[in-house]
Amino acid sequence: MKINIYYGGRGLLDDPTLYVLNKMEEVLRELRVTVERINIFEHKNEIATLPQTIKDTDGIILATTVEWLGIGGYMQQFLDACWLYGDKEKIQKTYMQPIVMSTTYGEREGEMTLANAWEILGGLPCPGLCGYVEDLVSFELNKDYTVIIEKKAENLYRTISQKMKSLPTSNQAVKQSVLRTPQMELTPQESEQLSKYVSDDTYVKKQKEDIQELASMFKDMLGKVDQEEETAYIEQFRSHFTPQQEFHARYLFILEDNKKPLFVEVNEDDLIIHYGQEENIDIYAKLSTEVMDSIMDGRMTFQRAFMTGEMTAKGNFKILRMLDNLFNFV
Repeated sequence: MKINIYYGGRGLLDDPTLYVLNKMEEVLRELRVTVERINIFEHKNEIATLPQTIKDTDGIILATTVEWLGIGGYMQQFLDACWLYGDKEKIQKTYMQPIVMSTTYGEREGEMTLANAWEILGGLPCPGLCGYVEDLVSFELNKDYTVIIEKKAENLYRTISQKMKSLPTSNQAVKQSVLRTPQMELTPQESEQLSKYVSDDTYVKKQKEDIQELASMFKDMLGKVDQEEETAYIEQFRSHFTPQQEFHARYLFILEDNKKPLFVEVNEDDLIIHYGQEENIDIYAKLSTEVMDSIMDGRMTFQRAFMTGEMTAKGNFKILRMLDNLFNFV
């Protein structure tokens, strides 16, 4: 039998959780259990890979210390990594005993947090141990406390060796029916590989740089597209403009694939053309960029596009018919 201990405290000498873990290790080793302790604070740069160490265990102990509020950041990161990268099939078969000691308030809440988290992950929680320690020396010298700790270690061994069952809990029901968080469907091997990538600072930094480079490139591309949209057809209209005496009209071309409409104003020999909304329009014309391209290439006229329904228009149709006189692309 093998049991891993994941310690989420800061490793301080006066941490009561360390005393509890030392006592439990002594008992478990007497029972011929292989025990490995993993201090999470020593692996803070590779926490994402730690869930993979659960694979070869029969059970685990999650131990932490409440110093001011909650189970602490290291343990929370480890549980997050189990949710994101852990082998859920293995976790479902793994027993977990929570150990939470407190030098302030909140040891019961901490124990409940660990138990709830493991249940939601799909694992098998065992009865845990929690307590408040005001003075570490008096706590260590109290023989009754030592007996309680030793009994908890024996109960963990008994639970795992006998594969004891427990009644269903609401956490398991909630996980099955409600907590369906969208996740990538990854195999355990892919999850392990991903966790290694996440914990590799060099890889992550390179990925961030690549993402920034791609974002900058796409931004430039989008900027060029927007710029091209705001200059398209303007030069063709100018180069094919034929002034008409005593004629004034305002056209607005709504191109289906462009964000902004194309405004054209003719006032005898003056031509104003740009992209953007304008008021007091004489002719509203709606067409696709493919139809406009055909007109620019001389393969179609405005009048023909209107008659075939490829361009719709509203306004003064006499002014509409003047388009082919004003701009002869044929």
